[in-house]
Amino acid sequence: MTEHTTAPSRRFSKAKAIAWLWRTLSRWPLPRLWRFASTLGPLVYRFSQRERKVTDLNLEVVYPTLGENERNTLAKQSLRHSTATMMELGYAWMAEPSRIEAGIVEVHGREKLDSARAEGRGVIVLAPHFGNWEVLNFWLSSHFPFTAMYEPPKIAALEPIIRHGRERMGAQLVPTNPRGVAALLKALKRSEAIGILPDQEPDWGSGVFAPFYGHNAYTATLLPKLVARTQARVVTGVALRLPGRGFAIHFLDADERVYSPDEVQSASGVNASVEASIALDPAQYQWEYKRYRKVIEEQQGHPDANDFRLY
Repeated sequence: MTEHTTAPSRRFSKAKAIAWLWRTLSRWPLPRLWRFASTLGPLVYRFSQRERKVTDLNLEVVYPTLGENERNTLAKQSLRHSTATMMELGYAWMAEPSRIEAGIVEVHGREKLDSARAEGRGVIVLAPHFGNWEVLNFWLSSHFPFTAMYEPPKIAALEPIIRHGRERMGAQLVPTNPRGVAALLKALKRSEAIGILPDQEPDWGSGVFAPFYGHNAYTATLLPKLVARTQARVVTGVALRLPGRGFAIHFLDADERVYSPDEVQSASGVNASVEASIALDPAQYQWEYKRYRKVIEEQQGHPDANDFRLY
């Protein structure tokens, strides 16, 4: 058997193992999942050099006044929460809906969505990589007509499982292309809710540089286009983890700059909105994501652009 023919077999076997793990963990209660994540988190910090390095670099940028010991403590806490999010994927996608609903013990700010829809306006929910965004998706699609963009996973065999998990409460997933954008616009014009990832770095040509904790971050410009054509209300939504107890859903008013037609101003408002949600508990943000991967010097064609990279 050649390497070419064994590669799909390996991917299929990996997909089966991951699916088995998700199904197994979906049966565990939240306190047990948190204890498991608390055991694995320190191992991730110690042995996953990539995650630790990126987390440490990001924290140095966004919290420059913190002492080294404080940053190290925050980095360890962050990777523990990120580990918990991974452990909770099966729970969010496969557990009985009644169990997940029971695990959402607080909801703050729902009236922001209800009032917008009562006025005939759609709602754009900025959902950063904070807490457990899959639980947020579950709650939103359980209580509102909800549409979100979706990019298939790298392991194709896992797509049916992930897609079913995200859509099972009624969410509509649309592709990350012009057809998907058109679907978002239609949903907003029907006074429905849509979800946008505000802290995922877009491809070149789909964003602008705007400050995120005072440091330039390449930020998507989809939001002002949607607001201009629909007059939608913008809120930030997160599912804050209450370790061992469940989750608290929070909807926060977005920074007013998100409504600006100027793309840089709007992107600045998006990043400020993400910062406000992180302030609920900085340890629950996914700091291991390379948020500052692109640099303005690269966009400008600077010959030494690599010297300006953080990662």
